Amino acid sequence: MAQEQGDYRILHEGALRDYLAGLPEIAALLGGEPLSWAITEVGDGNLNLVFIVRGGRGGIAVKQALPYVRLVGESWPLPLSRAHYEYLALSKQAQLAPGLVPALLHHNEALALTVMEVLEPHIIMRKRLVAATQYPRFVDDISTFMARTLFFTSDLALPAAEKKQGIAAFAGNHALCKITEDLIFTDPYRIAEQNRWTAPYLDGLAASLRDDMDLHVAISRLKLKFMASPEALIHGDLHTGSIMVTESETRVIDPEFAFYGPMGFDVGAVLANLLMSYFASAGHERSPAERAAFEGWVLETIEQVWNEFARKFLDLWRSEASGDAYPVSLFAGERGVARLEAERQAYMQRLFTDTVGFAAAKTIRRIFGLAHNIDFELIEDPKKRAISEARAVRLARAMMVEAAAFRTIADVTGAARKLRDWQPELSN
Repeated sequence: MAQEQGDYRILHEGALRDYLAGLPEIAALLGGEPLSWAITEVGDGNLNLVFIVRGGRGGIAVKQALPYVRLVGESWPLPLSRAHYEYLALSKQAQLAPGLVPALLHHNEALALTVMEVLEPHIIMRKRLVAATQYPRFVDDISTFMARTLFFTSDLALPAAEKKQGIAAFAGNHALCKITEDLIFTDPYRIAEQNRWTAPYLDGLAASLRDDMDLHVAISRLKLKFMASPEALIHGDLHTGSIMVTESETRVIDPEFAFYGPMGFDVGAVLANLLMSYFASAGHERSPAERAAFEGWVLETIEQVWNEFARKFLDLWRSEASGDAYPVSLFAGERGVARLEAERQAYMQRLFTDTVGFAAAKTIRRIFGLAHNIDFELIEDPKKRAISEARAVRLARAMMVEAAAFRTIADVTGAARKLRDWQPELSN
């Protein structure tokens, strides 16, 4: 896993062409002469370079980690080892959820570079949600991905020694964990140089977050759970910008934040981004109720994602449990079987409460922290944008501080629906 900094160099178009030409299998997959290959840099994320390379026979995607945060620049250095953890995570996810991540074609540890299949005609899900596109396969695919990757890397499925080896394998990814710990769980609730929001309209709301001690306690509890609960191998950044879709396929990408953490963080991230899409929708409509069908689909999707994830996770627990947690020998006989099933339901209720809290944390950071979502950012009228964001924050605060009041996913969608037309007081 160790990388020699001296072997690393940033591969721009010419150097990348030469490098790929020296890989016989990749060159054959592309076809044609290397000078004829079309190389386009398409990375729109916060951290890395991403290229699409097309030859006469086919195409590939190439991702290279930069030694700093791309969004900020060289003033914020970042270890190249994150590419190693991303490769490990993609490899494990491909094993556990085949067909739901891009195929890996090549990895170079020293260059922090990975070559993958090019996903076409897939598009980043978040972009299409802004355009009110519905995806009928999404619920089944994302619930399968989360249920399988989380269950099969947990103590419910693994012997304790194997689980601990997994934790150790990802423990070095602490630099990216630190980004999460600061940008999601700390900075939005204090004065931080890189915070931003829709000013001046949300100035008062931003100040209220910094003065809300109930919220500070709630987010601190979530931060502690994130740091101290290695429940399963989590993707760590499972938002709608890390999911590529067509009407018939779903692919999860970019797991460079992967480590062993709380399961609710991944599930909450998915639900948070769907909730933000719902609240942002009003800011994109050109006439009243023109996006009503889309908004109804989003709320239904939120409910189905949780319900299907929970159903599939429980099914795996009932049929595939071979870990050291909840040993079957302790639950023999009819009474034991019934008691274990009751405990499974209680476990899922605790996981749901975690999910609600983490979804709230992910929402607030996207409105007051460093990196924002285009769901809101593409609303051209800043006042309309602020209204949509304030509605999302109102729900998020309730979900975090009053998490126990949300017993079912229908409680979440019902609260979101009630806030759809709420008119917040904005700062001038």
